[in-house]
Amino acid sequence: MTRDEARALDEADPLRSFRARFQLPEGLIYLDGNSLGALPKAVVARQAETVVTEWGEALIRGWNAHDWIGAPQRVGAKIAALIGAKPHEVIVADSTSVNLFKLLIAAAKLSERPNILSEAGNFRTDLYVADGAAELLGLRLEAVARDEVEARIGADTNLLLLTHVHYMSGARFDMAALTARARAAGALTLWDLSHSAGAVPLDLNGDGVELAVGCGYKYLNGGPGAPAFLYVAEHLQERLMPALRGWMGHEAPFAFDDEYRPAPGLGRFLVGTPPVLGMAALETALDAFDGVTMAELWAKSIRLFDLFRALMAERCPDLRCISPADPEARGGHISFAHPHAFEICQALIAADVIGDFRAPDVLRLGLTPLYLGFEDIWRAVDTLAAILASESWRDPKFAVRGKVT
Repeated sequence: MTRDEARALDEADPLRSFRARFQLPEGLIYLDGNSLGALPKAVVARQAETVVTEWGEALIRGWNAHDWIGAPQRVGAKIAALIGAKPHEVIVADSTSVNLFKLLIAAAKLSERPNILSEAGNFRTDLYVADGAAELLGLRLEAVARDEVEARIGADTNLLLLTHVHYMSGARFDMAALTARARAAGALTLWDLSHSAGAVPLDLNGDGVELAVGCGYKYLNGGPGAPAFLYVAEHLQERLMPALRGWMGHEAPFAFDDEYRPAPGLGRFLVGTPPVLGMAALETALDAFDGVTMAELWAKSIRLFDLFRALMAERCPDLRCISPADPEARGGHISFAHPHAFEICQALIAADVIGDFRAPDVLRLGLTPLYLGFEDIWRAVDTLAAILASESWRDPKFAVRGKVT
């Protein structure tokens, strides 16, 4: 495909206008929305309003006057619409790791079975949190190869913990099939949707999903360290009792009772004071999805992926694609393996094409249909091909590693 042909695809793209909703530097190609979403322009004004007017003028009255106190449920309902859940089945709070811990402990206590089952190579926070939860509960964390997960679900499985879209390869589990398989074996399943929410179509209710967590700062564009979310199916909510019991999770927080009584529904999974500024940013960022369906976004994501993969095979064959070609088997990013992936990534960033690196040897590139175009893909591959041809990535400065890669 030529650059002119890619530009023509952009001109015919019904989603092209959505790019204007984001603040992106001129000339820069942003391929890291799978790690940190771009800034929606509306968030800037909303943050100013929250700080200057709501906080600055209303002061503590903002909890009632501007319903700061209702933000966890209100923002959760917006996310629910993107993931196929009921409004009262999603709440926004804390970080993904903390939400994972809260649900792991509460769900595992419902069973006497000894094992938490997960995938070896799962995102590390999932494995670390599960290991700590297992230790506290006297359970065993069993992490097996990806292709062994389904067969290993059995009578000793207390809880199945899986990331829907793998953080490195982008490979996607069959959510409905594995949830049903675990349920048939008498186990619950907890899904991490961090690389799924806002990227691929989800139908948690239709797939029978009972537990899930996800972050707000990747495809949902809520900003660095944005609050995360948790989902619990309606029928399970009153059975779960959080071990991390904060005053905001009490039935009547401002009664200040000594005895903990859980709030109804998901309210019990709140712990401390909601981060109002982060909630406001995420709530406004979610408006960037107004006027488009996840099916439409996913259709464009497939086309972006296919173009990227084809151009890379033609012009950069030394980088091996490790993401599944089948759209039903992957998420919203594309990954390539190369022994010098880190240096190549740094050279790309220096050329204003921003992706990221994941150890030991993976260049990871996010495909975000809300603000990425077909010409962006063409230019990114063209830039990468030039870097490889000139071997400019061998410059020693590109081998210097910062704390974040």
